[in-house]
Amino acid sequence: MILKPQIRDLRIIAHFLGKIVLAYGAMMAAPIVISVLFGERVPIIDFSIGLLLSACVGFGLLKLADVPQGAEASWMHGMVVVSGGWLVCMALGAVPLYLSGHFVSYLDACFEAMSGLTTTGLSLVQDLDHLSHAANFWRHLAPFVGGQGIIVVVLSLLVKGPAGAFRLYVGEARDEKIMPNVIETAKFIWKVSLLYLAFGTAMLTAAGVWAVGMPLKESFFHGICIFMAGFDTAGFAPRSQSIIYYQSGIYEVVTLVTMIWGFFNFNLHYAVWSGKRPELWRDIETRTFLVSLTLVTAMVCVGLAQGDTYLNFSAAFRRGVYQVISGHTTTGYMTIYAPQFLTEWKPLALIGILVAMALGGYTCSTAGGIKMLRVGVIAKAFREDVKRFLTADSAVVTTKFRHLRDLFLDDKLVRSSALVIIAFLLLYFIGAVIGCYYGYPFLNSLFESTSAAATVGFSTGMTQAAMPVALKITYIVEMWAGRLEFISVLVLGGFIISFFRGK
Repeated sequence: MILKPQIRDLRIIAHFLGKIVLAYGAMMAAPIVISVLFGERVPIIDFSIGLLLSACVGFGLLKLADVPQGAEASWMHGMVVVSGGWLVCMALGAVPLYLSGHFVSYLDACFEAMSGLTTTGLSLVQDLDHLSHAANFWRHLAPFVGGQGIIVVVLSLLVKGPAGAFRLYVGEARDEKIMPNVIETAKFIWKVSLLYLAFGTAMLTAAGVWAVGMPLKESFFHGICIFMAGFDTAGFAPRSQSIIYYQSGIYEVVTLVTMIWGFFNFNLHYAVWSGKRPELWRDIETRTFLVSLTLVTAMVCVGLAQGDTYLNFSAAFRRGVYQVISGHTTTGYMTIYAPQFLTEWKPLALIGILVAMALGGYTCSTAGGIKMLRVGVIAKAFREDVKRFLTADSAVVTTKFRHLRDLFLDDKLVRSSALVIIAFLLLYFIGAVIGCYYGYPFLNSLFESTSAAATVGFSTGMTQAAMPVALKITYIVEMWAGRLEFISVLVLGGFIISFFRGK
Protein backbone atom coordinates (compact mmCIF):
# COMPACT_ATOMS: atom_id res chain seq x y z
CA MET A 1 0.00 0.00 0.00
CA ILE A 2 1.28 3.45 -0.94
CA LEU A 3 1.20 5.87 1.98
CA LYS A 4 0.00 9.39 1.29
CA PRO A 5 2.39 12.17 2.41
CA GLN A 6 1.29 13.94 5.57
CA ILE A 7 1.01 17.70 6.17
CA ARG A 8 4.22 17.51 8.21
CA ASP A 9 6.06 16.07 5.20
CA LEU A 10 4.87 18.92 3.00
CA ARG A 11 5.93 21.49 5.57
CA ILE A 12 9.44 20.05 5.93
CA ILE A 13 9.83 19.99 2.15
CA ALA A 14 8.56 23.56 1.88
CA HIS A 15 10.96 24.63 4.65
CA PHE A 16 14.07 23.39 2.84
CA LEU A 17 12.76 24.48 -0.57
CA GLY A 18 12.35 27.97 0.84
CA LYS A 19 15.99 28.04 1.94
CA ILE A 20 17.13 26.84 -1.48
CA VAL A 21 15.11 29.54 -3.25
CA LEU A 22 16.40 32.28 -0.95
CA ALA A 23 20.03 31.23 -1.41
CA TYR A 24 19.62 30.96 -5.18
CA GLY A 25 17.68 34.20 -5.50
CA ALA A 26 20.30 36.12 -3.50
CA MET A 27 22.80 35.32 -6.24
CA MET A 28 20.88 37.54 -8.64
CA ALA A 29 22.52 40.45 -6.83
CA ALA A 30 25.75 39.57 -8.67
CA PRO A 31 24.47 40.39 -12.20
CA ILE A 32 22.97 43.60 -10.79
CA VAL A 33 26.50 44.60 -9.73
CA ILE A 34 27.77 43.69 -13.20
CA SER A 35 25.06 45.92 -14.71
CA VAL A 36 26.27 48.84 -12.63
CA LEU A 37 29.92 48.24 -13.57
CA PHE A 38 29.12 48.16 -17.29
CA GLY A 39 26.56 50.98 -17.20
CA GLU A 40 23.58 48.79 -18.19
CA ARG A 41 20.26 50.06 -16.80
CA VAL A 42 17.58 47.70 -18.13
CA PRO A 43 19.18 44.50 -16.76
CA ILE A 44 19.09 46.04 -13.28
CA ILE A 45 15.31 46.03 -13.51
CA ASP A 46 15.22 42.49 -14.95
CA PHE A 47 17.32 41.00 -12.19
CA SER A 48 15.64 43.06 -9.48
CA ILE A 49 12.34 41.52 -10.57
CA GLY A 50 13.92 38.05 -10.47
CA LEU A 51 15.43 38.69 -7.04
CA LEU A 52 12.18 40.03 -5.56
CA LEU A 53 10.19 37.15 -7.04
CA SER A 54 12.65 34.65 -5.56
CA ALA A 55 12.44 36.38 -2.18
CA CYS A 56 8.64 36.25 -2.25
CA VAL A 57 8.62 32.56 -3.16
CA GLY A 58 11.34 31.69 -0.65
CA PHE A 59 9.84 33.55 2.32
CA GLY A 60 6.39 32.33 1.30
CA LEU A 61 7.54 28.71 1.47
CA LEU A 62 9.19 29.29 4.86
CA LYS A 63 6.03 30.92 6.17
CA LEU A 64 3.93 28.09 4.81
CA ALA A 65 6.25 25.49 6.34
CA ASP A 66 6.05 26.61 9.99
CA VAL A 67 8.15 23.63 11.18
CA PRO A 68 9.89 23.36 14.57
CA GLN A 69 13.39 24.81 14.83
CA GLY A 70 16.00 22.20 13.92
CA ALA A 71 13.64 20.01 11.88
CA GLU A 72 15.60 17.53 9.76
CA ALA A 73 14.86 15.99 6.41
CA SER A 74 14.30 12.25 6.02
CA TRP A 75 15.63 10.42 2.96
CA MET A 76 12.32 10.99 1.17
CA HIS A 77 12.27 14.68 2.09
CA GLY A 78 15.87 15.14 0.96
CA MET A 79 15.30 13.57 -2.44
CA VAL A 80 12.09 15.52 -3.11
CA VAL A 81 13.65 18.80 -1.97
CA VAL A 82 16.66 18.37 -4.25
CA SER A 83 14.84 17.31 -7.41
CA GLY A 84 12.01 19.79 -6.85
CA GLY A 85 14.42 22.55 -5.88
CA TRP A 86 16.25 22.31 -9.18
CA LEU A 87 12.98 22.73 -11.08
CA VAL A 88 11.96 25.75 -8.98
CA CYS A 89 15.39 27.35 -9.44
CA MET A 90 15.16 26.75 -13.19
CA ALA A 91 11.81 28.52 -13.33
CA LEU A 92 13.02 31.49 -11.27
CA GLY A 93 16.43 31.74 -12.93
CA ALA A 94 14.72 31.90 -16.32
CA VAL A 95 12.76 35.06 -15.44
CA PRO A 96 15.54 37.67 -15.93
CA LEU A 97 16.79 35.77 -18.98
CA TYR A 98 13.36 35.92 -20.61
CA LEU A 99 12.99 39.60 -19.71
CA SER A 100 16.26 40.29 -21.58
CA GLY A 101 14.40 39.84 -24.88
CA HIS A 102 16.95 37.35 -26.22
CA PHE A 103 14.71 34.28 -25.97
CA VAL A 104 11.82 33.34 -28.25
CA SER A 105 9.74 32.00 -25.35
CA TYR A 106 9.81 31.52 -21.59
CA LEU A 107 10.34 27.78 -22.25
CA ASP A 108 13.55 28.64 -24.12
CA ALA A 109 14.69 30.71 -21.13
CA CYS A 110 13.89 27.74 -18.84
CA PHE A 111 15.94 25.53 -21.18
CA GLU A 112 18.86 27.95 -20.85
CA ALA A 113 18.52 28.11 -17.06
CA MET A 114 18.42 24.32 -16.69
CA SER A 115 21.31 23.94 -19.12
CA GLY A 116 23.35 26.30 -16.95
CA LEU A 117 22.43 24.77 -13.59
CA THR A 118 23.16 21.24 -14.82
CA THR A 119 26.48 22.42 -16.34
CA THR A 120 25.36 21.31 -19.80
CA GLY A 121 25.87 24.34 -22.01
CA LEU A 122 23.31 23.68 -24.74
CA SER A 123 21.85 27.06 -25.60
CA LEU A 124 18.76 28.60 -27.18
CA VAL A 125 19.77 32.24 -26.68
CA GLN A 126 19.22 34.56 -29.63
CA ASP A 127 21.89 37.06 -30.73
CA LEU A 128 24.29 36.08 -27.93
CA ASP A 129 26.93 38.52 -29.13
CA HIS A 130 24.66 41.44 -28.14
CA LEU A 131 23.35 40.01 -24.87
CA SER A 132 23.92 42.31 -21.89
CA HIS A 133 26.93 41.67 -19.67
CA ALA A 134 24.59 41.07 -16.74
CA ALA A 135 22.53 38.37 -18.46
CA ASN A 136 25.68 36.84 -19.91
CA PHE A 137 27.25 36.74 -16.46
CA TRP A 138 24.10 35.10 -15.05
CA ARG A 139 24.34 32.37 -17.72
CA HIS A 140 27.88 31.60 -16.53
CA LEU A 141 27.19 31.97 -12.81
CA ALA A 142 24.48 29.30 -13.09
CA PRO A 143 26.92 26.44 -13.87
CA PHE A 144 29.29 27.68 -11.16
CA VAL A 145 26.43 27.30 -8.68
CA GLY A 146 25.00 24.12 -10.20
CA GLY A 147 28.38 22.45 -10.66
CA GLN A 148 29.26 22.69 -6.99
CA GLY A 149 25.59 22.02 -6.27
CA ILE A 150 22.68 24.19 -5.21
CA ILE A 151 22.43 22.04 -2.10
CA VAL A 152 26.13 22.63 -1.37
CA VAL A 153 25.36 26.36 -1.37
CA VAL A 154 22.50 25.86 1.08
CA LEU A 155 24.52 23.53 3.31
CA SER A 156 27.31 26.08 3.44
CA LEU A 157 25.02 28.89 4.53
CA LEU A 158 21.65 27.85 5.88
CA VAL A 159 21.48 24.25 7.16
CA LYS A 160 22.88 23.08 10.49
CA GLY A 161 21.52 19.56 11.19
CA PRO A 162 24.15 16.98 10.10
CA ALA A 163 21.72 14.09 9.52
CA GLY A 164 19.28 16.06 7.38
CA ALA A 165 22.21 17.75 5.65
CA PHE A 166 23.65 14.43 4.53
CA ARG A 167 20.31 13.35 3.05
CA LEU A 168 20.12 16.56 1.05
CA TYR A 169 23.75 16.12 -0.05
CA VAL A 170 23.16 12.57 -1.31
CA GLY A 171 20.06 13.69 -3.18
CA GLU A 172 22.29 15.84 -5.41
CA ALA A 173 24.17 12.73 -6.65
CA ARG A 174 27.03 13.01 -4.14
CA ASP A 175 27.71 10.46 -1.43
CA GLU A 176 31.42 10.96 -0.69
CA LYS A 177 32.33 13.14 2.27
CA ILE A 178 35.68 14.94 2.22
CA MET A 179 35.58 16.33 5.75
CA PRO A 180 34.09 14.66 8.88
CA ASN A 181 30.59 15.94 8.04
CA VAL A 182 28.83 17.16 4.92
CA ILE A 183 28.49 20.77 6.08
CA GLU A 184 32.27 21.05 6.42
CA THR A 185 32.57 19.19 3.11
CA ALA A 186 30.31 21.76 1.45
CA LYS A 187 32.38 24.62 2.84
CA PHE A 188 35.60 22.98 1.62
CA ILE A 189 34.16 22.58 -1.89
CA TRP A 190 33.33 26.28 -2.00
CA LYS A 191 36.69 27.36 -0.58
CA VAL A 192 38.52 25.34 -3.24
CA SER A 193 36.21 26.55 -6.00
CA LEU A 194 36.59 30.22 -5.07
CA LEU A 195 40.37 29.91 -4.84
CA TYR A 196 40.48 28.26 -8.26
CA LEU A 197 38.13 30.96 -9.54
CA ALA A 198 40.57 33.69 -8.55
CA PHE A 199 43.58 31.89 -10.01
CA GLY A 200 41.83 30.69 -13.17
CA THR A 201 40.30 34.09 -13.89
CA ALA A 202 43.73 35.70 -13.55
CA MET A 203 45.23 33.21 -16.05
CA LEU A 204 42.42 33.71 -18.58
CA THR A 205 42.49 37.48 -18.16
CA ALA A 206 46.24 37.53 -18.84
CA ALA A 207 45.79 35.25 -21.86
CA GLY A 208 43.00 37.48 -23.15
CA VAL A 209 45.11 40.62 -22.91
CA TRP A 210 48.44 39.28 -24.19
CA ALA A 211 47.45 36.46 -26.54
CA VAL A 212 44.11 37.73 -27.87
CA GLY A 213 44.59 41.50 -27.56
CA MET A 214 41.39 42.26 -25.63
CA PRO A 215 41.04 45.34 -23.38
CA LEU A 216 41.68 44.54 -19.71
CA LYS A 217 38.10 45.10 -18.50
CA GLU A 218 36.58 42.98 -21.29
CA SER A 219 39.27 40.33 -20.89
CA PHE A 220 38.50 40.06 -17.17
CA PHE A 221 34.79 39.64 -17.92
CA HIS A 222 35.47 36.91 -20.48
CA GLY A 223 38.01 35.31 -18.14
CA ILE A 224 35.66 34.99 -15.18
CA CYS A 225 32.81 33.75 -17.39
CA ILE A 226 34.96 31.21 -19.23
CA PHE A 227 36.43 29.96 -15.96
CA MET A 228 33.09 29.55 -14.19
CA ALA A 229 31.66 27.59 -17.12
CA GLY A 230 34.90 25.71 -17.87
CA PHE A 231 35.73 24.67 -14.31
CA ASP A 232 32.15 23.50 -13.86
CA THR A 233 32.32 21.64 -17.17
CA ALA A 234 29.62 23.64 -18.94
CA GLY A 235 29.85 24.76 -22.55
CA PHE A 236 28.61 28.33 -22.19
CA ALA A 237 30.81 31.09 -23.60
CA PRO A 238 30.29 34.86 -23.80
CA ARG A 239 30.32 34.76 -27.61
CA SER A 240 28.41 32.62 -30.10
CA GLN A 241 31.62 31.24 -31.62
CA SER A 242 32.61 29.56 -28.35
CA ILE A 243 36.42 29.23 -28.05
CA ILE A 244 36.90 29.86 -31.79
CA TYR A 245 36.21 33.53 -31.03
CA TYR A 246 39.60 33.94 -29.33
CA GLN A 247 41.71 32.53 -32.20
CA SER A 248 44.52 31.67 -29.80
CA GLY A 249 46.32 28.43 -29.06
CA ILE A 250 47.38 29.81 -25.66
CA TYR A 251 43.77 30.55 -24.75
CA GLU A 252 42.79 27.02 -25.79
CA VAL A 253 45.49 25.50 -23.55
CA VAL A 254 44.33 27.54 -20.54
CA THR A 255 40.73 26.44 -21.09
CA LEU A 256 41.91 22.81 -21.28
CA VAL A 257 43.59 23.21 -17.89
CA THR A 258 40.37 24.72 -16.53
CA MET A 259 38.27 21.79 -17.79
CA ILE A 260 40.63 19.21 -16.29
CA TRP A 261 40.58 20.95 -12.91
CA GLY A 262 36.81 20.77 -12.89
CA PHE A 263 36.24 17.16 -13.78
CA PHE A 264 38.44 15.69 -11.00
CA ASN A 265 36.81 14.32 -7.85
CA PHE A 266 36.89 16.97 -5.09
CA ASN A 267 38.34 14.30 -2.79
CA LEU A 268 41.35 14.12 -5.09
CA HIS A 269 41.67 17.90 -4.96
CA TYR A 270 41.77 17.55 -1.17
CA ALA A 271 44.40 14.77 -1.43
CA VAL A 272 46.60 16.94 -3.63
CA TRP A 273 46.19 19.92 -1.29
CA SER A 274 47.04 17.68 1.68
CA GLY A 275 50.30 16.54 0.10
CA LYS A 276 49.00 13.09 -0.88
CA ARG A 277 49.65 13.57 -4.59
CA PRO A 278 50.23 9.84 -5.36
CA GLU A 279 46.51 9.30 -4.63
CA LEU A 280 45.75 11.09 -7.88
CA TRP A 281 47.54 8.43 -9.95
CA ARG A 282 46.59 5.42 -7.84
CA ASP A 283 42.86 6.08 -8.01
CA ILE A 284 40.80 3.77 -10.21
CA GLU A 285 39.08 6.76 -11.83
CA THR A 286 42.35 8.25 -13.07
CA ARG A 287 43.53 4.93 -14.50
CA THR A 288 40.17 4.30 -16.16
CA PHE A 289 40.17 7.80 -17.61
CA LEU A 290 43.67 7.43 -19.07
CA VAL A 291 42.69 4.18 -20.81
CA SER A 292 39.41 5.67 -22.05
CA LEU A 293 41.06 8.90 -23.22
CA THR A 294 43.72 6.96 -25.15
CA LEU A 295 41.18 4.74 -26.92
CA VAL A 296 38.77 7.56 -27.75
CA THR A 297 41.55 9.85 -28.99
CA ALA A 298 42.79 7.06 -31.26
CA MET A 299 39.27 6.61 -32.67
CA VAL A 300 38.89 10.32 -33.35
CA CYS A 301 42.34 10.72 -34.91
CA VAL A 302 41.83 7.71 -37.19
CA GLY A 303 38.40 9.05 -38.13
CA LEU A 304 39.81 12.49 -38.95
CA ALA A 305 42.63 10.92 -40.94
CA GLN A 306 40.03 9.26 -43.18
CA GLY A 307 38.91 12.65 -44.42
CA ASP A 308 40.65 15.63 -45.96
CA THR A 309 39.24 18.27 -43.61
CA TYR A 310 42.58 19.31 -42.15
CA LEU A 311 45.72 20.02 -44.15
CA ASN A 312 48.12 18.19 -41.84
CA PHE A 313 48.27 15.87 -38.83
CA SER A 314 49.08 18.72 -36.44
CA ALA A 315 45.87 20.61 -37.27
CA ALA A 316 43.76 17.43 -37.06
CA PHE A 317 45.36 16.42 -33.76
CA ARG A 318 44.83 19.89 -32.25
CA ARG A 319 41.14 19.97 -33.22
CA GLY A 320 40.53 16.33 -32.38
CA VAL A 321 42.20 16.26 -28.96
CA TYR A 322 40.54 19.50 -27.87
CA GLN A 323 37.08 18.17 -28.71
CA VAL A 324 37.86 14.79 -27.08
CA ILE A 325 38.96 16.36 -23.78
CA SER A 326 36.09 18.84 -23.88
CA GLY A 327 33.63 16.00 -24.49
CA HIS A 328 35.16 13.57 -21.99
CA THR A 329 35.19 16.17 -19.23
CA THR A 330 31.59 16.97 -20.30
CA THR A 331 32.53 20.64 -20.74
CA GLY A 332 31.37 21.25 -24.29
CA TYR A 333 33.75 24.03 -25.36
CA MET A 334 34.34 23.85 -29.09
CA THR A 335 37.12 24.92 -31.44
CA ILE A 336 35.05 23.91 -34.46
CA TYR A 337 31.58 25.03 -35.57
CA ALA A 338 28.70 22.73 -34.63
CA PRO A 339 27.75 21.74 -38.23
CA GLN A 340 31.34 20.58 -38.85
CA PHE A 341 30.67 17.50 -36.72
CA LEU A 342 28.36 16.30 -39.49
CA THR A 343 29.78 17.88 -42.62
CA GLU A 344 33.52 17.41 -42.07
CA TRP A 345 34.05 14.69 -39.46
CA LYS A 346 33.83 11.04 -40.50
CA PRO A 347 31.38 8.78 -38.57
CA LEU A 348 34.23 7.05 -36.66
CA ALA A 349 35.44 10.38 -35.26
CA LEU A 350 31.88 11.40 -34.39
CA ILE A 351 31.29 8.09 -32.59
CA GLY A 352 34.53 8.59 -30.66
CA ILE A 353 33.27 11.95 -29.38
CA LEU A 354 29.91 10.37 -28.58
CA VAL A 355 31.59 7.67 -26.47
CA ALA A 356 33.67 10.26 -24.65
CA MET A 357 30.53 12.27 -23.81
CA ALA A 358 28.63 9.21 -22.65
CA LEU A 359 31.38 8.05 -20.27
CA GLY A 360 31.95 11.47 -18.69
CA GLY A 361 34.22 12.44 -15.79
CA TYR A 362 34.82 11.64 -12.14
CA THR A 363 32.34 11.10 -9.32
CA CYS A 364 31.93 13.94 -6.78
CA SER A 365 33.05 16.44 -9.40
CA THR A 366 31.38 19.04 -11.59
CA ALA A 367 31.31 16.63 -14.57
CA GLY A 368 28.38 14.58 -15.83
CA GLY A 369 27.94 11.31 -17.70
CA ILE A 370 28.26 7.73 -16.48
CA LYS A 371 31.47 8.50 -14.52
CA MET A 372 34.86 6.82 -14.51
CA LEU A 373 34.35 5.02 -11.18
CA ARG A 374 31.40 3.02 -12.51
CA VAL A 375 33.21 2.17 -15.75
CA GLY A 376 36.25 1.05 -13.76
CA VAL A 377 34.14 -1.07 -11.39
CA ILE A 378 32.38 -2.87 -14.25
CA ALA A 379 35.73 -3.50 -15.96
CA LYS A 380 37.09 -4.94 -12.70
CA ALA A 381 33.98 -7.12 -12.36
CA PHE A 382 34.48 -8.58 -15.85
CA ARG A 383 38.12 -9.25 -15.04
CA GLU A 384 37.16 -10.96 -11.77
CA ASP A 385 34.66 -13.24 -13.55
CA VAL A 386 37.29 -14.27 -16.11
CA LYS A 387 39.77 -15.05 -13.29
CA ARG A 388 37.18 -17.27 -11.61
CA PHE A 389 36.96 -19.44 -14.71
CA LEU A 390 40.75 -19.68 -14.93
CA THR A 391 41.34 -20.71 -11.31
CA ALA A 392 40.50 -23.83 -9.36
CA ASP A 393 36.90 -24.23 -8.18
CA SER A 394 38.00 -24.10 -4.56
CA ALA A 395 39.95 -20.85 -4.99
CA VAL A 396 38.56 -17.63 -3.55
CA VAL A 397 38.96 -14.74 -5.97
CA THR A 398 38.97 -11.23 -4.51
CA THR A 399 39.59 -7.98 -6.30
CA LYS A 400 40.87 -4.86 -4.58
CA PHE A 401 41.10 -1.39 -6.07
CA ARG A 402 42.00 2.11 -4.94
CA HIS A 403 39.40 4.84 -4.73
CA LEU A 404 40.33 7.30 -1.99
CA ARG A 405 41.14 4.19 0.08
CA ASP A 406 41.57 0.46 -0.57
CA LEU A 407 38.21 -1.12 -1.45
CA PHE A 408 37.13 -4.67 -2.22
CA LEU A 409 34.90 -5.31 -5.19
CA ASP A 410 31.55 -6.69 -4.02
CA ASP A 411 28.24 -7.54 -5.69
CA LYS A 412 26.44 -4.52 -4.20
CA LEU A 413 28.93 -2.08 -5.72
CA VAL A 414 28.85 -3.83 -9.09
CA ARG A 415 25.05 -3.90 -9.07
CA SER A 416 24.68 -0.19 -8.24
CA SER A 417 27.24 0.76 -10.91
CA ALA A 418 25.52 -1.43 -13.52
CA LEU A 419 22.08 0.01 -12.72
CA VAL A 420 23.23 3.61 -13.16
CA ILE A 421 25.04 2.75 -16.40
CA ILE A 422 21.90 1.05 -17.75
CA ALA A 423 19.81 4.06 -16.72
CA PHE A 424 22.13 6.45 -18.56
CA LEU A 425 22.18 4.29 -21.68
CA LEU A 426 18.37 4.12 -21.66
CA LEU A 427 18.17 7.90 -21.25
CA TYR A 428 20.55 8.42 -24.18
CA PHE A 429 18.51 6.01 -26.34
CA ILE A 430 15.07 7.39 -25.40
CA GLY A 431 16.16 10.92 -26.27
CA ALA A 432 17.50 9.65 -29.60
CA VAL A 433 14.22 7.88 -30.40
CA ILE A 434 12.24 11.06 -29.68
CA GLY A 435 14.60 12.98 -31.98
CA CYS A 436 14.02 10.38 -34.71
CA TYR A 437 10.26 10.73 -34.22
CA TYR A 438 10.59 14.38 -35.19
CA GLY A 439 12.48 13.50 -38.34
CA TYR A 440 16.14 13.87 -37.31
CA PRO A 441 18.68 11.16 -38.36
CA PHE A 442 19.46 8.60 -35.65
CA LEU A 443 23.17 9.41 -35.23
CA ASN A 444 22.43 13.14 -34.96
CA SER A 445 19.64 12.44 -32.46
CA LEU A 446 21.80 10.10 -30.38
CA PHE A 447 24.64 12.63 -30.33
CA GLU A 448 22.34 15.44 -29.18
CA SER A 449 20.54 13.26 -26.62
CA THR A 450 23.82 12.03 -25.15
CA SER A 451 25.11 15.60 -24.99
CA ALA A 452 22.02 16.66 -23.02
CA ALA A 453 21.80 13.66 -20.66
CA ALA A 454 25.57 13.59 -19.97
CA THR A 455 25.45 17.40 -19.47
CA VAL A 456 28.07 18.09 -22.15
CA GLY A 457 26.79 20.84 -24.43
CA PHE A 458 28.13 19.69 -27.80
CA SER A 459 25.66 20.10 -30.63
CA THR A 460 25.46 19.13 -34.27
CA GLY A 461 23.08 22.03 -34.87
CA MET A 462 19.86 20.29 -33.79
CA THR A 463 19.52 22.32 -30.59
CA GLN A 464 17.98 25.60 -31.69
CA ALA A 465 14.92 27.70 -30.94
CA ALA A 466 13.08 26.30 -33.96
CA MET A 467 13.16 22.68 -32.77
CA PRO A 468 9.87 21.11 -31.56
CA VAL A 469 8.60 22.07 -28.09
CA ALA A 470 8.45 18.41 -27.06
CA LEU A 471 12.13 17.99 -27.91
CA LYS A 472 13.03 21.03 -25.81
CA ILE A 473 11.15 19.52 -22.87
CA THR A 474 12.85 16.16 -23.52
CA TYR A 475 16.30 17.73 -23.29
CA ILE A 476 15.34 19.68 -20.14
CA VAL A 477 14.29 16.42 -18.48
CA GLU A 478 17.44 14.67 -19.71
CA MET A 479 19.70 17.40 -18.35
CA TRP A 480 17.87 17.39 -15.01
CA ALA A 481 17.76 13.60 -14.61
CA GLY A 482 21.33 13.11 -15.86
CA ARG A 483 22.77 15.73 -13.49
CA LEU A 484 20.96 14.32 -10.44
CA GLU A 485 21.59 10.71 -11.55
CA PHE A 486 17.98 9.53 -11.41
CA ILE A 487 17.29 8.53 -7.80
CA SER A 488 16.01 11.86 -6.49
CA VAL A 489 14.08 12.40 -9.74
CA LEU A 490 12.39 8.99 -9.39
CA VAL A 491 11.62 9.66 -5.73
CA LEU A 492 9.95 12.95 -6.70
CA GLY A 493 7.83 11.06 -9.25
CA GLY A 494 6.89 8.50 -6.60
CA PHE A 495 6.07 11.28 -4.12
CA ILE A 496 3.70 12.96 -6.59
CA ILE A 497 1.98 9.64 -7.34
CA SER A 498 1.62 8.82 -3.64
CA PHE A 499 0.17 12.29 -2.98
CA PHE A 500 -2.70 11.61 -5.37
CA ARG A 501 -3.09 7.85 -5.03
CA GLY A 502 -1.74 7.11 -1.57
CA LYS A 503 -3.93 6.15 1.39
